[in-house]
Amino acid sequence: MSRLAEFRKLEQTLAAQLAELEAMKGSTELKKEIEFEEKLRDLLNKYGFSLRDIINLLDPQAGRRSAPAVAEKSPRRARQVKQYKNPHNGEIIETKGGNHKLLKEWKAQYGADEVESWVS
Repeated sequence: MSRLAEFRKLEQTLAAQLAELEAMKGSTELKKEIEFEEKLRDLLNKYGFSLRDIINLLDPQAGRRSAPAVAEKSPRRARQVKQYKNPHNGEIIETKGGNHKLLKEWKAQYGADEVESWVS
């Protein structure tokens, strides 16, 4: 798309958004909401409260729900130790994961499926 076509498209989008904004400015519902928010913030400032205080006052459980979900998760299950015995040379390795240097070498040499069959 040429820069001129892109510019015209953005210009049309902007004009449509400006028209939508003007329509919202005349909305009585929006005016009521803005007035309510201003009065609420003034009241909170007058008494020294924050929005968080009001949320905790109205719904004490809401503060606990926003806590990190990490504490609620069950702990991860520990990896099991696997023992591989190479039938070609009798070497044995024990590992909890696949990031073992010798295990990677065996898998490259003999193939991952065959090496996995060596688990004892």
